[in-house]
Amino acid sequence: MSGGDGRKTARNRIKPSTTTTTTTDDHRELRNRKGLRKERGKDQLRILDVNFALLGFIILTSLVALLFVFRSVQFTDADHPLPRVITPFPAPKIMDLEIFQGDHKESLYWGTYRPHVYFGVRARAPESLVAGLMWLGIKDGRYFMRHVCQDADDLQTYGWNKHNGRDYGHQVIIDHGMTLTTSFLKSKGNGSGYGGDWAVQVGVQYEKLIEGMPDAAHLFFYVADEGQNTLRLGRSVSDIDEKSLLAFGSRADVGDWEIHLKSTDDFEVHHIGLKTPHIHNLSDLVQGILGLQVRNFGHLELPDTSDDSPNIFVYQITARTPFKADIAFVTGTDIDNDKVEERVNSLTGTSLTSQLHKKENEFDDKFKKIFNPSDKLDLESVEVGKAAIGNLLGGIGYFYGQSKILFPQPSKHRSDGDSILYWPAELYTAVPSRPFFPRGFLWDEGFHQLLIWRWDTHISMDIIGHWLDLMNIDGWIPREQILGAEALSKVPEEFVVQRPSNGNPPTLFLVLQDLVCGMKRNQFSATENKEMSAFFERSFGRLEAWFQWFNTTQSGKYTSSYYWHGRKESQTIFELNPKTLSSGLDDYPRASHPTDEERHLDLRCWMLLAADCMHSISEQLRNKKESWKAYKETAELLADFDLLNKMHFDEDYGAYFDYGNHTEKVRLRRQLVEKNGNQPPSLELVREVLEQPVLRLVPHVGYVSLFPFISKIIPSKSWILEKQLDIISNTSTLWTNYGLRSLSKTSSMYMKRNTEHDPPYWRGPIWMNMNYLILSSLHHYSKEEGPYRERAETIYNELRGNLIRNVMKNYKQTGYLWEQYDQKKGNGKGAHPFTGWTSLVVLIMAESYSEC
Repeated sequence: MSGGDGRKTARNRIKPSTTTTTTTDDHRELRNRKGLRKERGKDQLRILDVNFALLGFIILTSLVALLFVFRSVQFTDADHPLPRVITPFPAPKIMDLEIFQGDHKESLYWGTYRPHVYFGVRARAPESLVAGLMWLGIKDGRYFMRHVCQDADDLQTYGWNKHNGRDYGHQVIIDHGMTLTTSFLKSKGNGSGYGGDWAVQVGVQYEKLIEGMPDAAHLFFYVADEGQNTLRLGRSVSDIDEKSLLAFGSRADVGDWEIHLKSTDDFEVHHIGLKTPHIHNLSDLVQGILGLQVRNFGHLELPDTSDDSPNIFVYQITARTPFKADIAFVTGTDIDNDKVEERVNSLTGTSLTSQLHKKENEFDDKFKKIFNPSDKLDLESVEVGKAAIGNLLGGIGYFYGQSKILFPQPSKHRSDGDSILYWPAELYTAVPSRPFFPRGFLWDEGFHQLLIWRWDTHISMDIIGHWLDLMNIDGWIPREQILGAEALSKVPEEFVVQRPSNGNPPTLFLVLQDLVCGMKRNQFSATENKEMSAFFERSFGRLEAWFQWFNTTQSGKYTSSYYWHGRKESQTIFELNPKTLSSGLDDYPRASHPTDEERHLDLRCWMLLAADCMHSISEQLRNKKESWKAYKETAELLADFDLLNKMHFDEDYGAYFDYGNHTEKVRLRRQLVEKNGNQPPSLELVREVLEQPVLRLVPHVGYVSLFPFISKIIPSKSWILEKQLDIISNTSTLWTNYGLRSLSKTSSMYMKRNTEHDPPYWRGPIWMNMNYLILSSLHHYSKEEGPYRERAETIYNELRGNLIRNVMKNYKQTGYLWEQYDQKKGNGKGAHPFTGWTSLVVLIMAESYSEC
């Protein structure tokens, strides 16, 4: 996916969730309650083919996890001071600002902040009360437990069609003939505890009933307390005629609380109470329990039992389809108990349905007002745009935990390769992809915020503030945030450790530049301007440290040159071209032999953006910062057109390139490789260099070549601008009918595998984030006076149309937005749904670009 952290490799090795299957023929053992059939027989024991080692495995992995936590605890004393790499930035936290307290903080307390599950609710608190939904899906006559978003489930579509990021969302899930909808609503009523109340309306129906297929569905709703506070079973669970109180309890944050279930449909409810600190493997536990029930009693039912002092309750809701159930969570029940029933009624039944319709209309109106989709777009395109922004907002998550950092320097206390834990921290962030990357990625987040700030500036500033508060004393921010057990459960161990020497594109400056320019243009209200000024005042020291971290650790040998540190030739004997993971463009071809002589064009342009943004911010602040002049001078130096051309432009190609120690004569050839220990040697693809590299421009036309164009450095009347338009529009280089490919067809690395196991990633496929940036510049040059204005406009219109049409075609065919798109046929590739930066199609539809 969006690389930067080797995520392409990580994606291919995502830990699978355990999948348990059953036969639908064995469903008929359901007891004859509420009209459900009672059929029991010998075949019932085959309903869940559970491995009885499952429960033992869960216990073992839990012990291993506890051991890991114990071994990872950091101890400091006078002899072992806290290492700099895990020392927080010495300044007041941005999230302690008044604008993020009070009503703002409380209004965001509860939310669908568990993007890795199909439906989940939690609070923005380290040890929250969490809730979620599981169900038994049916495929090829067998049952499969659904809970954690994963590609292996092969769902026709899922995602938040509409979500406002605060108190409303509507999601449609289609699972092999079963359509399941989840609608979320938050409410702050009289007597509510902190954060208010919330409700979810779940609807289930089958597209059509097939012979032998059961006409009943099994849902599993659960509530769990991460702080292991004891939950109490509702009195009415055993007598479901009341269909009301499921569970209740008490917490320091919200006071006493209750969860109620209501419906006009008939259904059966069974439950299990569990005492465990581990919630991320809950579906495995439930599957194991169901399997034991089937084996021992022939029932596909939870056993209606509970551990002592349970912190988790799971409720199995079984009913004939179609049916609908409302689940209401009310807080502060100890404050005004007389109002509880009134509040439950307002969050269920026709009242809930009415409020959901109202929120849906408000979402539609806000979408139209903010993005004002062009009249050229049909209704279907607008609906896809709503789904894109809806799932981006609905995918915002809250995480708490500690990053694992590679210890920068071996010492007498630590050996080479040792890791160390960052301080415990929270992160509120959007995520690139719910099934593959349900966690925070630094360079993705800048692109996410280009959309989110336009929708809700306060949410955007909140997210950016959380990211900047993760900065250490040196100005470094870990690029990939894998915080907490649930996030860790999705990532193989070898991809968890972060390297403090490596950066990531500082894309948050894209958003900050938009905000500060909006302030200059009086785009915001007086109150918003005041809040943003406070935000920038508090953030400025951290932004300066971030800028200086890049300016020093990623600098090159020559003035105004930079290169992405972390490329190691000695570690790349199996790579055709050493990857540059920190650039975010993973396998995009750079110099064949990494050295400190390298000059990376894209990083130079990111630094121009950062310097220009810092200059704009410092000018805008009431107390004008002394450093404003230095940032202005740095921006002017990096924007110096003649200097840029001297360092990166090739007149023969008419293109901009990286510079480094390079040869084109490299290949992968199968060779016998000796192994460590007693393992026999094996034939593997090994890099072979056929000529000595020399210092030169690296002749690969692609996204990196267009960074000066993206940065708008090229004068509108320069012949070099015409050359960039040639590169963009030439079908032999970057142009396709589906968008601009990432690497030219003329490149020696075009669609070449980088290793035996690494297919091409940024070597041809089409990526939405870069196409958006290129479109933005085409739009800019189409408005600038010069001889190429009309041509820029023509290319802009054609490229914009191609991108929208291809996204629409794929969404209609597959039900998803995709991580990337094939440059030959336009088919979606990689992770899906990918409503991270691919959601930028909404801004492309709206023709909303950054102009400062």
